[in-house]
Amino acid sequence: MKQIFRSKAAFVLGWIWVVFAAVMAADLIIRFNGAPSVVAGAVLAVLTALIYITSLRPATVLREDGVLVRNPFRDTFLPWTAIDDIRVSHAIQIEHGDGKIVRCWTPQASARERASATRRGTAPPRRGRFTADPTPTKAEQAALDAVAGRTHADFVAQQLTERMETAKRRAALTDPAPTEPPTPRVTWSIASIAISILAIALVIAAFAVS
Repeated sequence: MKQIFRSKAAFVLGWIWVVFAAVMAADLIIRFNGAPSVVAGAVLAVLTALIYITSLRPATVLREDGVLVRNPFRDTFLPWTAIDDIRVSHAIQIEHGDGKIVRCWTPQASARERASATRRGTAPPRRGRFTADPTPTKAEQAALDAVAGRTHADFVAQQLTERMETAKRRAALTDPAPTEPPTPRVTWSIASIAISILAIALVIAAFAVS
């Protein structure tokens, strides 16, 4: 089963910007007035390129055969059996090979998000002798403890770890003899490079006409 994880807020805001940029670009073309329109178009192109590269493109994709880490300019595909360790700091870090690490651009765990996750696992304090706040049941407290301090990045890292462990157990059963783990694949994003070149070309054109 394929699962795609990314920052939902960044993805939604990114598409809102794309719609806005498309409307503005159409307006600049319809009301073209020379150098000012070219400069405005260059600014719009640079901002749109940044939004696409940092907000729309990045994702962590869990596939049946491995994990695809889509970062701003590069894609890294790691077969499950090639992964050695998965940990989380501010970002998910996937270790493979001889200590090589792939950092996932998204989802990330900010200090604010981690503090909020920690507060979720704390029962609200009783305010006084006659407070009306209900005391959590054992089941409710267990649920609070389970999510205490866990961010979206922690959840995704857990999914990655479970997929990795399942794949390694399956590989050990089907082929007990130790074999060389498959090699990760790293490729450049043609779309990110193309949109960056287009934005740079418009900036050069804006300097030329201004």
